[in-house]
Amino acid sequence: MLDKTGTLFSHVKPADKGYVSGGLRDFFLYRDLGIAEATHGQVIAHLVKANMAPEKGTGWHRHEADFQIVIMVKGWAKFMYEDQVTLVEAGDCVHQRPGIRHFLFDYSPDMEYLEIVSPADFKTIEVDPVCEIPAPTPWN
Repeated sequence: MLDKTGTLFSHVKPADKGYVSGGLRDFFLYRDLGIAEATHGQVIAHLVKANMAPEKGTGWHRHEADFQIVIMVKGWAKFMYEDQVTLVEAGDCVHQRPGIRHFLFDYSPDMEYLEIVSPADFKTIEVDPVCEIPAPTPWN
C-alpha cells in the first residue's frame, strides 16, 4: 500500500534475501534489505560483510550521494577519511559527508556493517590518493 510519499511498506527476513557477491566490491558479500525497491530508488540499505582477506582495500574513492551512513554491526574496519585513520568498531556509526574521499584498507574476518545511502543508485568515483595508507595486517 502506498502512503502520501509514494513509498511502500517493506519487511525483509533473512530467509527472503541472502548474501550475494557481485556488489560494488568482490571481497564483500551484500544482503539487500528491500529499501531501494520500497522507496523507488530514493534510499538503499544493505548489509555488507567480509568475504575474503583484504589485499589492497577499496582504493581512494568518493561517492556521489546526498547521504551515507555506515553502522558497524560486527568486527571492525580501518578507513582513511581524507588525512585521518579511523577505526570503526561494532556499535559505531559513521556519517560520510557527501563527496568525502576515503579508503577502506583493513578489516576483521567477521566484519559486517549496515550501509544506508541516498540515492540508491549512487555513483562511486575513483580519486587520486590523499595520503599514504598503512599496510593492512594479514588475517590470522
